[in-house]
Amino acid sequence: MYEIACRTLTLRTEPPSEVTVSVGVPVEEPTGDWSCPYRIDGLAGWEHERKVTGVDALEAVDLALAMVRAALAGSHEAKEGLLSWEDEPDGRRPKTVYLTWDKDGDIAYIAMKHEIAPGEVVRQETVGGAVLDYGASGELLGVELLGAATRLPSEMRL
Repeated sequence: MYEIACRTLTLRTEPPSEVTVSVGVPVEEPTGDWSCPYRIDGLAGWEHERKVTGVDALEAVDLALAMVRAALAGSHEAKEGLLSWEDEPDGRRPKTVYLTWDKDGDIAYIAMKHEIAPGEVVRQETVGGAVLDYGASGELLGVELLGAATRLPSEMRL
């Protein structure tokens, strides 16, 4: 894989170790689709090259980054709070939210994490056309937004 981007995360175990994420250059497949390779070293089960395929090079890179984010966030190490990016610039790292939008019903759901398990929402609060879902320790898990076509920011209305 010809690497175009790489980041090293710290795995706070005893002894500490590293998790290295690499994304390769997208290539056009014989079918006309584009694929983008990626690799995560340091997490069990990810120590080999994988790839995702999109309709063009940009979609392939975007999908590869989405897969890396999902793999890291869904890992046992992340769920246990063992992964960190030591060089994170002043806590300004962008956070990922997950949007699903039912355009026919004009309802969007913005989840604060990749998956919300059944029964994880223990309290709901309705505020001005939005339903806020909270977990057991009071953390915001997601927001159901009514009238999403006019209330979502334009960059989320793709």
